[in-house]
Amino acid sequence: MNRLNSKKSLRRKRFRRKVKLIFTTSILMLLLGIGILFGIKLQNLAHYQKIPKTLTIIGNRKVEQMLLTPNEYSRPQIPLKKVNSVVVHYTANPGTSAEANRNYFENLRINKTTSASSHFVIGLEGEIVQCIPLDEISYASNDRNIDTISIECCHPDETGKFNDKTYESLVALLSWLCTEYRLKTDDIIRHYDVSGKLCPLYYVNNEDAWEKLKTDVTDYIKR
Repeated sequence: MNRLNSKKSLRRKRFRRKVKLIFTTSILMLLLGIGILFGIKLQNLAHYQKIPKTLTIIGNRKVEQMLLTPNEYSRPQIPLKKVNSVVVHYTANPGTSAEANRNYFENLRINKTTSASSHFVIGLEGEIVQCIPLDEISYASNDRNIDTISIECCHPDETGKFNDKTYESLVALLSWLCTEYRLKTDDIIRHYDVSGKLCPLYYVNNEDAWEKLKTDVTDYIKR
């Protein structure tokens, strides 16, 4: 009888050890899974938090922050969580200033005629105006609004060619954005590459000039 009781007791001990082992392993696997998910979220949060909302200097160029009033037509405040490309545009409004184009976006909240905006507008004097924080989308690039930063460029005439001051500021801004978001120059695209719209006009009609722009950005980053 004692021998039988001893065997039963041994089996019960083994069973308890097995249950304890399974329970401990399950807890450890659960904690490991939570740790991995938490780590991924922290990594994404760290990337999201490092995106500056506003800038002050690009190279040696001051960025004038004239953020649009939050509204559904030009600044919907939809989060921009990832940047895969930078889109270059032209204003299609020869001779106008960066501030005038920025004010056009601002007035859409009143006029309600269309939805349009851009993160930056570069003027004829090379001035850089920021309209939208970099952690929000702009209404500029159709279905690529969700993963792009957009730059509108002023131009002096109907050809759409940027003057030297505008061009130099564009190269500096593109270089900064490529460095900040770890993008390649092939990630610099035209509005034309998104939707087929002839924008920026001069750089759609002159592919060599577009390729030179990207080469100039590469050279600027190296310097």
